[in-house]
Amino acid sequence: MMSSEKKIYGLIGFPLGHSFSQTYFNEKFEAENINAEYINFELPDIGDLMEVFAENPTLSGLNVTIPYKELVIPYMDSMDPTAAEIGAVNVIKITRDKSGDISLRGYNSDIVGFTDSIAPMLKPYHKKALILGTGGASKAVELGLRNLGLLTQKVSRTKRDNILTYSELTPDIMSEYKVIVNTTPLGMYPHVNEAPDIPYDCLTPEHICYDLLYNPDVTLFMRKSAEHGAEVKNGLEMLLLQAFESYQIWNN
Repeated sequence: MMSSEKKIYGLIGFPLGHSFSQTYFNEKFEAENINAEYINFELPDIGDLMEVFAENPTLSGLNVTIPYKELVIPYMDSMDPTAAEIGAVNVIKITRDKSGDISLRGYNSDIVGFTDSIAPMLKPYHKKALILGTGGASKAVELGLRNLGLLTQKVSRTKRDNILTYSELTPDIMSEYKVIVNTTPLGMYPHVNEAPDIPYDCLTPEHICYDLLYNPDVTLFMRKSAEHGAEVKNGLEMLLLQAFESYQIWNN
């Protein structure tokens, strides 16, 4: 039986034109006769977050996307250990006491979605991975790959300690690192003609090139990688898996 009070769930980020979550969750709620609605809260500034809670008294859970996965952490009253280790939050569980005061706990479901999605692709020779980008999603990917037994190396356009630049990706490095994960927004709709600047001609059929993006279905990164025989995958399955994990967190 449906509850008389409609629960609200939602997504915070900026911009949200590319969001998949709203359609996914609202279709789920309708199909399963759940008295709930999923709303996109496009916040130009993370400082607007508390206003979202004030204006939505039945808000029961949030997803967090670019650029707030790290900026939202100071607003958390507590952190799941995995989210704390990663240093990024993409799920917020909201609880209320009898007086209506809220408590926020931060989680990270990206790691579950990513590891469950990429694990079946891995072969014994996949021992090292390049992670393109250094944002919040890259941290979940890094921990996920390490949990799967791979050594990781981050790549960025900006030179920093322990981080390679794209110009430093030599043929030897590309041969050694046979898993490449794009965590940058390069290639996301509408900028479909952009792609990370890696030496695609060094790729082989032993390479996995995984793009966290899912719009378009086949990014330029994936297309250029596949042209050299690499196995490619987009982030849609990861998104589905992490969305399912989000709902489990909100309701357990």
